[in-house]
Amino acid sequence: MVTEHEVNHIAELADVGINTGELGTFTHQFNAILEYFDTLDQVRGEQAFTRDLCNVLREDVVEPSLSQEDVLRNAAAQEDGFIKAPRVM
Repeated sequence: MVTEHEVNHIAELADVGINTGELGTFTHQFNAILEYFDTLDQVRGEQAFTRDLCNVLREDVVEPSLSQEDVLRNAAAQEDGFIKAPRVM
C-alpha cells in the first residue's frame, strides 16, 4: 500500500500539483492501479506469444499534386522558390 505521504512525494517529483483535499482520492486511485498490476502479474500464459512478421509498408505511388507556383501563392513568405518559415531556436 502506498501512503498519502508517498503519493505527495511522487507528485512533487513529477511536478504535479495535488492539494490536500485531493490527496486521499489520488492515494486510493494509485493503490487501485497497483492492485490491478498485481492481478496482471498473476496471470500465467500457457505458451509464449508469437506473431508472424509481415511488411505493412506499401510502395510509394506518385500522384498529381499542386504546382510549386500554387503552393507558394498561399505562403506568407517565400525565398528561392521555397516557403520561408520563422526561425525556431
